[in-house]
Amino acid sequence: MRRRWRAALAGLCLLAVALLGAAPRSHFDVRDFGARGDGLTLDTDAINRAIEAAAGAGGGTVYFPPGTYASFSIRLKSHVALYLERGTTLLAALPAKGGGRYDLPEPNEWALYQDFGHSHWQNSLIWGIGLEDVAILGPGTIDGRGLTTRGPGAPWSRGKSGDRPLSMGPAAGATSDPEVAELRAMEGQGNKAIALKLCRNVTLRDFTVRDGGHFALLATGVDNLSIEGLRIDTNRDGLDIDACRNVHIANVSVNSPNDDAIVLKSSFALGFARATENVTITNCQVSGYDPGTLLDGTFRRTHERAPDRDGPTGRIKLGTESNGGFRNIVLSNCVFDRSRGLALEVVDGGTLEDVAVTNVTMRDVTTAPLFIRLGHRGRGPGPPPVGTIRRIAISNLLVADAEPRYASIIAGIPGHPVEDVQLSNVHIVYRGGGTRQDALRDPPENEAAYPEPSMFGTVPAYGLFIRHARNVTVRDVDVTYSGEEQRPPVVLHDVAGIRFDRLRAPRAAEAPFFLLREVSDLAVVGVPGLDDTRLPKVEAGALPSR
Repeated sequence: MRRRWRAALAGLCLLAVALLGAAPRSHFDVRDFGARGDGLTLDTDAINRAIEAAAGAGGGTVYFPPGTYASFSIRLKSHVALYLERGTTLLAALPAKGGGRYDLPEPNEWALYQDFGHSHWQNSLIWGIGLEDVAILGPGTIDGRGLTTRGPGAPWSRGKSGDRPLSMGPAAGATSDPEVAELRAMEGQGNKAIALKLCRNVTLRDFTVRDGGHFALLATGVDNLSIEGLRIDTNRDGLDIDACRNVHIANVSVNSPNDDAIVLKSSFALGFARATENVTITNCQVSGYDPGTLLDGTFRRTHERAPDRDGPTGRIKLGTESNGGFRNIVLSNCVFDRSRGLALEVVDGGTLEDVAVTNVTMRDVTTAPLFIRLGHRGRGPGPPPVGTIRRIAISNLLVADAEPRYASIIAGIPGHPVEDVQLSNVHIVYRGGGTRQDALRDPPENEAAYPEPSMFGTVPAYGLFIRHARNVTVRDVDVTYSGEEQRPPVVLHDVAGIRFDRLRAPRAAEAPFFLLREVSDLAVVGVPGLDDTRLPKVEAGALPSR
């Protein structure tokens, strides 16, 4: 019996060996295809041959052993994963010195409505269009030093006031070179580390990006996208998630002093309006430290201004492009440090709705801690009608050392209010410094302007500035300041249906608690000295008439 059992086991082992020998290859080492990994030799062709072989075998992992692989455009294929081993650097080659160039940007008849970078994907270090089941895995590094951060703006808005932030002053809408010359300058250049269009089932995990060009990642029309464990220290945008569905971003650190760290968009780049929806962002850190100092661990703070002349960016934002809108978004357990605050923006049509934000801390906030803006730039075919912002819940927010000029802002435009906003368990410490003259300001509407808190200038409140809104609840909110402050805590203008429940806010002796204009259905409960909910008895001033 024992002999028969041993014979049978030996037979099974031989069968297993035979089967394994016949199994399709699943591991493709780029060195087997001619890659040198010496940082000097261009390995573009070898890498693409390895990817083609993996795809031809029905799928597999393209493996990068330790080394530095200089490359121009790498073309992903379905069912293929790139694995960057520890000690591996994938280096974006510099066209001027590398003896080659990146793939040319593909034609896009809809490039009229968004910046050049958002309208093309092939002009990237790594790109894929129409793929499924692809992955880029760590723990190696993508170094984008050969990429450019440049690119023309949207032709539709060229020269218009809504094209660029008002903080850029006389430069807003200006073009120093003709559009054709700008486009010609992009030929052969790569301006994204990773670009994906109309893909599904994508995993990005555990690698590092240093200097990712205009975008470390541009994902447009991608469904089932998982991003986890990335470290990004870059010179423009970090993660741009545009018109994507079912997206999960977790345990990611992004340092981007000159642009947004994690930004959801819904542009018209695909030629139709498509919502970004079903998105979770959790356990992430965003910052605007000096470039490179997240990765080297020094976290320096000498970088004072982003290109738009406001403070370092590095935030999480929904917008600016909003043609398709945003739905069903959750942001939780995140840290903002030396960056702008959370921004929720709709200015190109579309609906932003059902957004929950909880357990967020911010420190050294360079503009408004909260900026909820419904505007009417209208960049899109039609042009698009005014959009909608509704059903926003923000809770458990802790902010220290916030820029004093802008307060937290909820602002629609006349006839189009922001709706159904809840703020609860919020504690914000501003730096202070507002004057009595600041308290008299009536900020301009700037309906068509690029949305940034600085578009309003210094606002007349130090805590909350709410204009053109309805159905707002402010519960268990504590706003205060560390320096002298002469403005009131709260200014309301054209607000219908607002309830303050346990609002705590110090104020100078001469400053009213509220400044009110065109406010109806105001309830104040549990506010020391203002416990009567009848509007005529609420301490109030009046904003000056126009």
